[in-house]
Amino acid sequence: MKFLFLEPFFGGSHRDFACGLRDHSKHDITLLTLPARFWKWRMRGAALHFAREIPALHDYAGLITTDLMSLSDLKMLLGAQLPPTLVYYHENQITYPLAQGETRDVQFGFTDITTALAADRVLFNSQTHFDEFFTALPGFIKLMPELHPLWVIDKIRDKAGILHPGCRFLPGGPDLAEPETSPPLIIWNHRWEFDKNPDDFFAALDAALAKRLEFRLALLGENFQKVPKPFIQAQKRLGERIVCYGFEKSRAAYQQWLLKGAIVISTAHQENFGISMVEAIRHGCLPLLPDRLAYPEILPPAFHDRFLYASQRDLERKLTRLLANYGKFKDCRRPLAAAMETYAWDRMAPRYDEELDKLADLK
Repeated sequence: MKFLFLEPFFGGSHRDFACGLRDHSKHDITLLTLPARFWKWRMRGAALHFAREIPALHDYAGLITTDLMSLSDLKMLLGAQLPPTLVYYHENQITYPLAQGETRDVQFGFTDITTALAADRVLFNSQTHFDEFFTALPGFIKLMPELHPLWVIDKIRDKAGILHPGCRFLPGGPDLAEPETSPPLIIWNHRWEFDKNPDDFFAALDAALAKRLEFRLALLGENFQKVPKPFIQAQKRLGERIVCYGFEKSRAAYQQWLLKGAIVISTAHQENFGISMVEAIRHGCLPLLPDRLAYPEILPPAFHDRFLYASQRDLERKLTRLLANYGKFKDCRRPLAAAMETYAWDRMAPRYDEELDKLADLK
Protein backbone atom coordinates (compact mmCIF):
# COMPACT_ATOMS: atom_id res chain seq x y z
CA MET A 1 0.00 0.00 0.00
CA LYS A 2 1.00 3.63 -0.41
CA PHE A 3 1.54 5.95 2.55
CA LEU A 4 2.49 9.63 2.68
CA PHE A 5 5.06 10.71 5.30
CA LEU A 6 5.20 14.44 6.10
CA GLU A 7 8.31 15.44 8.08
CA PRO A 8 8.46 19.17 8.97
CA PHE A 9 11.94 18.90 10.55
CA PHE A 10 14.10 16.71 8.35
CA GLY A 11 17.24 16.40 10.48
CA GLY A 12 18.77 14.31 13.25
CA SER A 13 16.59 11.54 14.63
CA HIS A 14 13.60 12.80 12.64
CA ARG A 15 15.49 12.30 9.38
CA ASP A 16 16.93 8.93 10.45
CA PHE A 17 13.50 7.65 11.38
CA ALA A 18 11.75 8.86 8.23
CA CYS A 19 14.40 7.49 5.88
CA GLY A 20 14.72 4.24 7.80
CA LEU A 21 10.98 3.58 7.69
CA ARG A 22 10.77 4.48 4.01
CA ASP A 23 13.70 2.21 3.12
CA HIS A 24 12.69 -0.83 5.20
CA SER A 25 8.91 -0.93 5.14
CA LYS A 26 7.14 -3.42 2.89
CA HIS A 27 4.87 -0.52 1.91
CA ASP A 28 5.50 2.26 -0.59
CA ILE A 29 6.19 5.40 1.48
CA THR A 30 6.42 8.82 -0.15
CA LEU A 31 8.43 11.28 1.93
CA LEU A 32 7.83 15.05 1.84
CA THR A 33 10.06 17.18 4.06
CA LEU A 34 11.09 20.62 5.22
CA PRO A 35 14.65 21.54 6.33
CA ALA A 36 15.61 21.07 9.99
CA ARG A 37 15.54 24.67 11.18
CA PHE A 38 13.16 27.08 12.95
CA TRP A 39 11.34 24.31 14.79
CA LYS A 40 8.86 26.71 16.40
CA TRP A 41 7.81 28.07 13.04
CA ARG A 42 7.58 24.54 11.67
CA MET A 43 5.18 23.62 14.44
CA ARG A 44 3.13 26.75 13.76
CA GLY A 45 3.20 26.82 9.98
CA ALA A 46 4.19 23.49 8.39
CA ALA A 47 0.55 22.50 7.96
CA LEU A 48 -0.05 25.61 5.85
CA HIS A 49 2.88 24.66 3.60
CA PHE A 50 2.03 20.99 3.22
CA ALA A 51 -1.68 21.65 2.60
CA ARG A 52 -0.68 23.20 -0.75
CA GLU A 53 2.24 20.89 -1.58
CA ILE A 54 0.98 17.36 -0.99
CA PRO A 55 -0.14 15.22 -3.93
CA ALA A 56 -3.65 13.82 -4.36
CA LEU A 57 -4.49 12.14 -1.08
CA HIS A 58 -6.91 9.57 -2.49
CA ASP A 59 -3.86 7.57 -3.64
CA TYR A 60 -2.74 6.93 -0.07
CA ALA A 61 -3.91 4.37 2.48
CA GLY A 62 -2.67 6.54 5.32
CA LEU A 63 -0.58 9.50 6.40
CA ILE A 64 2.41 9.50 8.78
CA THR A 65 3.81 12.57 10.49
CA THR A 66 5.72 13.55 13.61
CA ASP A 67 5.29 15.76 16.65
CA LEU A 68 6.48 19.00 15.01
CA MET A 69 3.40 19.05 12.78
CA SER A 70 0.16 20.70 13.90
CA LEU A 71 -2.04 17.88 12.69
CA SER A 72 -5.24 19.56 13.84
CA ASP A 73 -4.42 22.48 11.52
CA LEU A 74 -3.71 20.13 8.63
CA LYS A 75 -6.92 18.24 9.25
CA MET A 76 -8.89 21.48 9.28
CA LEU A 77 -7.30 22.58 5.99
CA LEU A 78 -7.78 19.28 4.13
CA GLY A 79 -10.96 17.99 5.76
CA ALA A 80 -12.45 14.67 4.67
CA GLN A 81 -9.76 14.00 2.05
CA LEU A 82 -7.16 13.39 4.79
CA PRO A 83 -6.60 9.61 5.17
CA PRO A 84 -6.13 7.88 8.57
CA THR A 85 -3.11 9.38 10.34
CA LEU A 86 -0.31 8.08 12.57
CA VAL A 87 1.78 10.57 14.57
CA TYR A 88 5.20 9.56 15.90
CA TYR A 89 6.38 11.48 18.97
CA HIS A 90 10.16 11.85 19.02
CA GLU A 91 9.77 14.52 21.73
CA ASN A 92 7.05 16.69 23.19
CA GLN A 93 6.94 20.33 24.21
CA ILE A 94 5.29 19.70 27.57
CA THR A 95 8.36 18.07 29.13
CA TYR A 96 11.21 19.21 26.86
CA PRO A 97 13.92 20.94 28.95
CA LEU A 98 14.35 24.69 28.54
CA ALA A 99 17.56 26.56 27.81
CA GLN A 100 18.83 28.85 30.54
CA GLY A 101 16.74 32.03 30.65
CA GLU A 102 14.00 30.59 28.42
CA THR A 103 10.36 30.39 29.53
CA ARG A 104 7.97 27.76 28.27
CA ASP A 105 5.55 28.80 25.54
CA VAL A 106 2.53 26.69 26.46
CA GLN A 107 1.11 27.03 22.97
CA PHE A 108 3.44 24.32 21.74
CA GLY A 109 2.36 21.91 24.47
CA PHE A 110 -1.25 22.43 23.53
CA THR A 111 -0.32 21.80 19.90
CA ASP A 112 1.05 18.43 21.05
CA ILE A 113 -2.32 17.76 22.66
CA THR A 114 -4.46 18.78 19.68
CA THR A 115 -2.18 16.87 17.28
CA ALA A 116 -2.61 13.70 19.34
CA LEU A 117 -6.37 14.23 19.48
CA ALA A 118 -6.52 14.69 15.69
CA ALA A 119 -4.52 11.50 15.03
CA ASP A 120 -5.96 8.03 14.62
CA ARG A 121 -2.86 6.45 16.17
CA VAL A 122 -0.11 7.92 18.35
CA LEU A 123 3.26 6.23 18.93
CA PHE A 124 5.95 7.24 21.43
CA ASN A 125 9.58 6.26 20.87
CA SER A 126 10.10 4.73 24.33
CA GLN A 127 8.30 3.69 27.49
CA THR A 128 10.22 6.44 29.25
CA HIS A 129 8.80 9.08 26.91
CA PHE A 130 5.27 7.66 27.16
CA ASP A 131 5.36 7.68 30.97
CA GLU A 132 6.88 11.16 31.16
CA PHE A 133 4.26 12.63 28.82
CA PHE A 134 1.24 11.19 30.60
CA THR A 135 2.66 11.99 34.05
CA ALA A 136 3.13 15.64 33.11
CA LEU A 137 -0.11 16.04 31.15
CA PRO A 138 -2.55 16.63 34.06
CA GLY A 139 -0.41 19.38 35.60
CA PHE A 140 0.11 21.01 32.23
CA ILE A 141 -3.61 21.09 31.52
CA LYS A 142 -4.23 22.65 34.94
CA LEU A 143 -2.14 25.64 33.91
CA MET A 144 -5.37 26.79 32.32
CA PRO A 145 -7.17 29.16 34.72
CA GLU A 146 -10.45 27.24 34.40
CA LEU A 147 -12.39 24.60 32.44
CA HIS A 148 -9.58 22.03 32.56
CA PRO A 149 -10.16 19.50 29.74
CA LEU A 150 -8.77 16.51 31.62
CA TRP A 151 -10.83 14.22 29.40
CA VAL A 152 -8.12 14.53 26.75
CA ILE A 153 -5.74 12.37 28.83
CA ASP A 154 -7.71 9.14 28.43
CA LYS A 155 -8.69 10.07 24.89
CA ILE A 156 -5.03 10.26 23.86
CA ARG A 157 -3.90 7.30 25.98
CA ASP A 158 -6.53 5.04 24.38
CA LYS A 159 -4.95 5.53 20.94
CA ALA A 160 -1.31 5.65 22.10
CA GLY A 161 1.39 3.00 22.00
CA ILE A 162 5.16 2.57 22.28
CA LEU A 163 7.49 1.51 19.49
CA HIS A 164 11.24 2.08 19.52
CA PRO A 165 12.69 3.60 16.36
CA GLY A 166 14.73 1.43 14.06
CA CYS A 167 18.47 2.07 13.72
CA ARG A 168 20.74 1.76 10.70
CA PHE A 169 23.81 -0.42 11.15
CA LEU A 170 26.46 -1.78 8.82
CA PRO A 171 25.05 -4.63 6.69
CA GLY A 172 25.76 -7.98 8.26
CA GLY A 173 26.93 -6.39 11.48
CA PRO A 174 30.15 -4.47 12.13
CA ASP A 175 33.58 -6.06 12.16
CA LEU A 176 34.52 -5.40 15.77
CA ALA A 177 38.26 -5.49 15.32
CA GLU A 178 40.18 -4.09 18.26
CA PRO A 179 40.07 -0.28 18.10
CA GLU A 180 43.29 1.66 18.44
CA THR A 181 43.47 2.43 22.16
CA SER A 182 46.70 4.35 22.53
CA PRO A 183 45.26 6.67 23.56
CA PRO A 184 41.54 5.67 23.47
CA LEU A 185 39.22 7.56 21.13
CA ILE A 186 36.23 9.17 22.87
CA ILE A 187 33.15 9.81 20.73
CA TRP A 188 30.61 12.64 21.03
CA ASN A 189 27.86 12.02 18.44
CA HIS A 190 24.98 14.18 19.68
CA ARG A 191 23.55 17.46 18.42
CA TRP A 192 25.63 20.45 19.47
CA GLU A 193 22.86 21.95 21.58
CA PHE A 194 22.14 22.80 25.22
CA ASP A 195 19.85 19.83 25.91
CA LYS A 196 22.74 17.43 25.22
CA ASN A 197 24.67 19.19 28.00
CA PRO A 198 28.18 19.57 26.52
CA ASP A 199 29.38 21.47 29.62
CA ASP A 200 29.35 18.33 31.79
CA PHE A 201 30.92 16.29 28.98
CA PHE A 202 33.91 18.60 28.65
CA ALA A 203 34.18 18.91 32.44
CA ALA A 204 34.58 15.12 32.63
CA LEU A 205 37.32 15.23 30.00
CA ASP A 206 39.10 18.00 31.91
CA ALA A 207 38.93 15.87 35.08
CA ALA A 208 40.57 12.98 33.19
CA LEU A 209 43.36 15.23 31.92
CA ALA A 210 43.93 16.53 35.45
CA LYS A 211 44.76 12.92 36.36
CA ARG A 212 47.18 12.76 33.42
CA LEU A 213 45.01 10.34 31.44
CA GLU A 214 45.23 10.83 27.69
CA PHE A 215 42.63 10.33 24.96
CA ARG A 216 41.72 11.38 21.44
CA LEU A 217 38.37 12.98 20.75
CA ALA A 218 35.93 12.89 17.81
CA LEU A 219 33.29 15.62 18.11
CA LEU A 220 30.63 14.42 15.69
CA GLY A 221 26.94 15.33 15.58
CA GLU A 222 24.92 18.04 13.88
CA ASN A 223 24.97 21.75 14.64
CA PHE A 224 21.99 23.54 13.14
CA GLN A 225 22.94 27.17 13.80
CA LYS A 226 25.84 28.84 15.67
CA VAL A 227 28.60 26.70 17.17
CA PRO A 228 27.97 26.67 20.94
CA LYS A 229 30.65 28.22 23.16
CA PRO A 230 31.59 24.97 24.96
CA PHE A 231 32.75 23.50 21.63
CA ILE A 232 34.69 26.60 20.62
CA GLN A 233 36.40 26.68 24.01
CA ALA A 234 37.13 22.94 23.91
CA GLN A 235 38.69 23.22 20.45
CA LYS A 236 41.16 25.77 21.80
CA ARG A 237 41.80 23.89 25.03
CA LEU A 238 42.10 20.33 23.70
CA GLY A 239 43.90 21.17 20.47
CA GLU A 240 45.45 18.19 18.69
CA ARG A 241 43.56 15.69 20.84
CA ILE A 242 40.54 16.50 18.66
CA VAL A 243 40.79 14.32 15.54
CA CYS A 244 37.36 15.21 14.12
CA TYR A 245 35.44 18.45 14.70
CA GLY A 246 31.98 18.71 13.17
CA PHE A 247 29.21 16.81 11.44
CA GLU A 248 30.29 13.95 9.19
CA LYS A 249 27.95 14.09 6.17
CA SER A 250 28.98 10.70 4.83
CA ARG A 251 27.16 7.87 6.59
CA ALA A 252 29.99 5.46 5.80
CA ALA A 253 32.62 7.84 7.19
CA TYR A 254 30.52 8.37 10.33
CA GLN A 255 30.29 4.62 10.91
CA GLN A 256 34.06 4.32 10.49
CA TRP A 257 34.54 6.83 13.30
CA LEU A 258 32.28 4.72 15.50
CA LEU A 259 34.29 1.60 14.68
CA LYS A 260 37.47 3.43 15.71
CA GLY A 261 35.87 4.64 18.94
CA ALA A 262 36.67 3.12 22.32
CA ILE A 263 34.25 5.09 24.52
CA VAL A 264 31.02 6.99 23.80
CA ILE A 265 29.58 9.37 26.39
CA SER A 266 26.21 11.01 26.93
CA THR A 267 25.59 13.79 29.43
CA ALA A 268 22.17 14.64 27.96
CA HIS A 269 19.40 16.41 29.82
CA GLN A 270 16.92 15.17 27.22
CA GLU A 271 16.90 11.82 25.45
CA ASN A 272 13.70 9.92 24.74
CA PHE A 273 15.47 7.03 23.00
CA GLY A 274 19.07 7.66 21.95
CA ILE A 275 19.65 6.54 18.35
CA SER A 276 23.20 7.93 18.32
CA MET A 277 24.16 5.97 21.43
CA VAL A 278 22.62 2.73 20.13
CA GLU A 279 24.58 3.17 16.89
CA ALA A 280 27.85 3.78 18.72
CA ILE A 281 27.40 0.78 21.03
CA ARG A 282 26.45 -1.45 18.09
CA HIS A 283 29.70 -0.43 16.37
CA GLY A 284 31.84 -1.34 19.36
CA CYS A 285 32.04 1.71 21.65
CA LEU A 286 31.78 1.21 25.39
CA PRO A 287 29.13 3.60 26.75
CA LEU A 288 28.98 5.90 29.73
CA LEU A 289 25.36 6.96 30.14
CA PRO A 290 23.39 8.78 32.85
CA ASP A 291 21.20 6.54 34.98
CA ARG A 292 18.05 8.35 33.84
CA LEU A 293 16.09 9.31 30.72
CA ALA A 294 15.68 6.38 28.30
CA TYR A 295 19.15 4.95 28.83
CA PRO A 296 18.27 2.35 31.51
CA GLU A 297 15.56 1.18 29.10
CA ILE A 298 17.84 0.62 26.10
CA LEU A 299 20.90 -0.73 27.95
CA PRO A 300 20.59 -4.36 29.17
CA PRO A 301 20.35 -4.51 33.00
CA ALA A 302 23.46 -6.69 33.25
CA PHE A 303 25.56 -3.69 32.16
CA HIS A 304 23.93 -0.98 34.29
CA ASP A 305 26.46 -1.03 37.14
CA ARG A 306 29.46 -0.65 34.87
CA PHE A 307 28.15 1.77 32.25
CA LEU A 308 25.45 3.92 33.87
CA TYR A 309 26.54 6.75 36.15
CA ALA A 310 24.58 8.46 38.93
CA SER A 311 26.23 11.90 39.08
CA GLN A 312 28.93 14.06 37.52
CA ARG A 313 31.40 12.77 40.08
CA ASP A 314 30.42 9.18 39.22
CA LEU A 315 30.89 9.92 35.50
CA GLU A 316 34.38 11.26 36.13
CA ARG A 317 35.22 8.22 38.26
CA LYS A 318 33.97 5.73 35.67
CA LEU A 319 35.63 7.58 32.79
CA THR A 320 38.92 7.53 34.69
CA ARG A 321 38.55 3.80 35.25
CA LEU A 322 37.78 3.13 31.57
CA LEU A 323 40.68 5.22 30.28
CA ALA A 324 43.15 3.68 32.72
CA ASN A 325 41.94 0.08 32.35
CA TYR A 326 40.29 -0.20 28.93
CA GLY A 327 41.67 -3.70 28.39
CA LYS A 328 39.69 -5.01 31.35
CA PHE A 329 36.40 -3.87 29.79
CA LYS A 330 36.88 -4.65 26.10
CA ASP A 331 35.22 -8.08 26.46
CA CYS A 332 31.94 -6.20 26.98
CA ARG A 333 32.03 -4.79 23.45
CA ARG A 334 30.60 -7.80 21.64
CA PRO A 335 27.69 -8.63 23.99
CA LEU A 336 26.75 -4.95 24.16
CA ALA A 337 26.89 -4.66 20.37
CA ALA A 338 24.80 -7.80 19.97
CA ALA A 339 22.16 -6.43 22.35
CA MET A 340 21.72 -3.34 20.17
CA GLU A 341 20.76 -5.54 17.21
CA THR A 342 17.27 -5.57 18.77
CA TYR A 343 16.81 -2.06 17.37
CA ALA A 344 17.96 -2.78 13.81
CA TRP A 345 15.47 -1.70 11.15
CA ASP A 346 15.31 -5.25 9.82
CA ARG A 347 13.76 -6.26 13.13
CA MET A 348 11.68 -3.15 13.77
CA ALA A 349 10.22 -2.63 10.27
CA PRO A 350 7.73 -5.54 10.49
CA ARG A 351 6.31 -4.04 13.67
CA TYR A 352 5.82 -0.70 11.94
CA ASP A 353 4.22 -2.45 8.99
CA GLU A 354 1.70 -4.02 11.38
CA GLU A 355 0.85 -0.53 12.61
CA LEU A 356 0.43 0.71 9.05
CA ASP A 357 -1.74 -2.26 8.12
CA LYS A 358 -4.07 -1.44 11.03
CA LEU A 359 -4.05 2.24 10.07
CA ALA A 360 -5.11 1.44 6.51
CA ASP A 361 -8.00 -0.64 7.83
CA LEU A 362 -9.50 2.57 9.25
CA LYS A 363 -9.93 4.11 5.80
